[in-house]
Parts: sequence; structure tokens; C-alpha cells
Amino acid sequence: MQDGGSAQLDELTWTPALRSVAPYAVDARASRGRVHPEPACPMRTPFQRDRDRIVHATAFRRLNYKTQVFLFHEGDHYRSRLTHSLEVAQIARAIARLLLLDEDLAEALALAHDLGHPPFGHAGERALWRALEDVGGFDHNAQSLKVVARLERKYEHFDGLNLTFEALEGLIKHNGPPTGRHSRGEADRVLLATVMELGLQSHIDLTSYGSAEAQVAAIADDVAWLNHDIDDGLRAGLISIDDLANAPVAGPFVRHALSRPMNRDRRRVIYEVNRRMITVMISECGGETRRRLAEIGAASADDIRSSDRPVVAFPAGFADELARLKGFLFERVYRHPRVMRVMSAAEQLLIELFQAYSSDPSTLPDGRGADLAGLESSLRRARIGDFIAGMTDRFAIAEHRRLFDATPDLG
Repeated sequence: MQDGGSAQLDELTWTPALRSVAPYAVDARASRGRVHPEPACPMRTPFQRDRDRIVHATAFRRLNYKTQVFLFHEGDHYRSRLTHSLEVAQIARAIARLLLLDEDLAEALALAHDLGHPPFGHAGERALWRALEDVGGFDHNAQSLKVVARLERKYEHFDGLNLTFEALEGLIKHNGPPTGRHSRGEADRVLLATVMELGLQSHIDLTSYGSAEAQVAAIADDVAWLNHDIDDGLRAGLISIDDLANAPVAGPFVRHALSRPMNRDRRRVIYEVNRRMITVMISECGGETRRRLAEIGAASADDIRSSDRPVVAFPAGFADELARLKGFLFERVYRHPRVMRVMSAAEQLLIELFQAYSSDPSTLPDGRGADLAGLESSLRRARIGDFIAGMTDRFAIAEHRRLFDATPDLG
């Protein structure tokens, strides 16, 4: 074997298998390429290559010990940020297949959408926003973009994963166009600043919607967390099956399942409810999306992008019901005193870590403080923010114990 096997690789003449897709899907054969040009892979489409790079990223593995709602030590069966991403990917592929879209691009975006999420879920995001507000703030979508474009460092000729422009666009537009009337305000201000910092503004139209595949990944995110957070909330005892029987969307499925004589095991009941809800959500999304595709006469991926509203969506009435279900979960699960107490303590833990590192960068582990020597204050603090955002829950706890005499009880 010569040159590490590259001579044999060059001789491969395989053609990546391309599934038949609709005219409005993103065409893998016509990808716009990457920031750093690379030869085509003889075995994979560009989007399959994106997906594989994401799965092999260090940041992806760290998601296994990052909180979704419940901390890792609260139980082995609660979702982590990693299992959430896997569930989003499975749902995204199902919707993409239904709509004849490029499944690999939808899956890649689903797997990557939370790579920048800090430890302790949204409590971590609030902590980093507080710590960095005066130097630009923090947004986990912007951080995911930084991870794939800069912070992963494993390739010889570039930092980041060098994903396709289509994948970068999907991450930037996970919540829609970051400019104009659909902007999320401060969060999109952080995202736009990151786009500018990475020099991507000339490659991505920031005024239009993302591709249908990007919209699929975003709606699959909602489908996944709505369903698995119900399951986890039940497992934690924050809600009961009887509570759920009166909840929007879920109620009819619960009542039907409980009425069946074989459903004595309530764990089976909730699984039955979850799988039926996911099926209905995908079906409702598919039907409404087909209606909107016909409405705009979509004949290309750019027709999706230039639409004046999302094309991948739920019907208005069903979306209203889902909004009520989200309200139920916020009231009964996310704002439950038990969850709020743990998340408040976790937020304070990260603030104290940030302050310790900022006051004395030499306290950073593994000699990382030396890399910050001589940097201007705002840049040094931004780098500390990047480091904390990459932490797992358990590493953040271990670091706090290393630096402080007392660490909050997150049990």
C-alpha cells in the first residue's frame, strides 16, 4: 500500500447512490461546494460527507453528556442532547422521504443543529448570555455554526468541518431568515455577527428562507422535543398520565390508549401515545407542506427559499394546538420548581466558572490559559465562552469542584 492507501483510493470509480428527489429538493450533484475546495468523494454525495463529518466530530460526542431537560446523573433513561439529536435526525429523514427531499442533507442538519449547545440546557445558554452580553452575547445556533466552521480542529488544511454551503445555510437559517421581519432580535444579532466573523455573508443569502431540507430539520426538532419531553416528564413524575389525558394534542391519544383493556402497563401507554403523536405530526406536516408547495408552484429549491413564509409547516389549526401543548409543558415541566431549582444552580455554577477563568486565565485546565495571553479582553472572554460552551455537564461540575471550595448540589 502506498501513501497510506491513497493510490488505491484514487482508483475507485464508484458513483454515490443518488435517490430520486423532487425538482424542489436540493440537488446534491449541483452543490455549491465548500469554503475550502476539496476533491469530490468517490463514494459519497457532498451531503453524505457532511453528515459523516458531523457524526465523527468531537462536539457531537460531547452531546452525550449535555442536558436536554434532566441532568445525566438523574437517571440513565432521560434524553441527553445527543439522543435528542438522533431522534430529530430520524424524524427529519422520515419527513424528507415523504416529501422526496434529500434525506442526507436533512439528516446532517438535524445532527448538527445542537453542536453549539452549552452544558445544562437553556440554563447554560442564559449563563453565557449574562457573561458575554457586553461583548456580543451568546446564542447556541450561532455557536453551532462556529463549531462546524472553526472550533473543530482535525483536518490538515483548514479549521472546522468545511461543510457544504448548503449545510451552512441550513444551520444559519434553522429558525428562518436571520434578517427582516422574521428576525429573532438579539439572538439573530449574535448569529449575524458570527456569520460576519466567519466571512460567510458573501456566500449565503441572509434574507431568504432555508431550503426545504433545512426547514424539515427545524420542524423535526419541534416534533422530537415535544414528544420526548412528555416521556421524560412522566418518567420524572412531574406530570402524570391523567394530567396528559387533558392536555392539547396528546389528550385524545391518551384517552384512547387507556380505554383499551390490554393497556394495564402505563409505560406501554405513553409509548403508544408518543408513536401515534409522532405519526400524526409527520402526516399533518406532509399534508400542509404539499399544499404550500402546490400554492407556490415550487419547481426548484430556490422557489422554496424565495417564498414569503415557510413551506414546510403544520396546518394553522394544528399549529395552534401544538402551541397549547408547548404551553402545558412549559408550565408543568420546564418551570416545575424541581427543574427550576437545579437549572438556577447550574446557571450560577457556569457564571462562577466564567468569572474565575476571566479573572485568572492560568486557572484554565491543560495550559489553555497560555493561548489567551496577549489577547484583547473581549476576544479573551469570547474564547473562554467557547471553552465553556463546549463543556459537558459533568466536566463543568468537575471544574467547579477543582476551583471552588463549595459546588452547588445539582441532585
